[in-house]
Amino acid sequence: EHNERARAAELVERLRSGQDVALISDAGTPLVSDPGYQLLQAALAAGVTVSPVPGPCAAIAALSVAGLPGDRFCFEGFLPQRAAARRRRIAELAGETRTLILYEAPHRIAASLADLAAVLGAGRHACVARELTKQFESFYRGSLGELAELAVGDANLRRGESVIIVAGAAAEPVDP
Repeated sequence: EHNERARAAELVERLRSGQDVALISDAGTPLVSDPGYQLLQAALAAGVTVSPVPGPCAAIAALSVAGLPGDRFCFEGFLPQRAAARRRRIAELAGETRTLILYEAPHRIAASLADLAAVLGAGRHACVARELTKQFESFYRGSLGELAELAVGDANLRRGESVIIVAGAAAEPVDP
């Protein structure tokens, strides 16, 4: 993330000379809320063949065990850091009927869960998947209101990176 733009040209030159380069992220899948986009764009612009190598993705791992519908989902990534912007974005997502997948940092998890409960409704079902595939992996399931309350009192929930999975809005009935 910090040197991607500077290193992209060098790496593309290696690729063009026939060398292999693997883009690996330390905590997830490259380009899924992780660096890699600038390098990918440079490689594609240079006509280099790019192939994916399947690997861990926190969003999909969390979705697979959240206990919420996984057939249709919307990956939103990180919500805005500032409270007003975060609430606006949540309001824009309020009518989304697909399951929502969000990433959140430990120092914002309590505020984000409180905002989700306030804007989407405290009764909407959700799951917080924390520290996936690590020693202290844990899952918290319940309503957004319950999870927001739990985040205030449970210091463990506020440790490590989290994926928040939120049930989609109830579909509006269609008039015949």
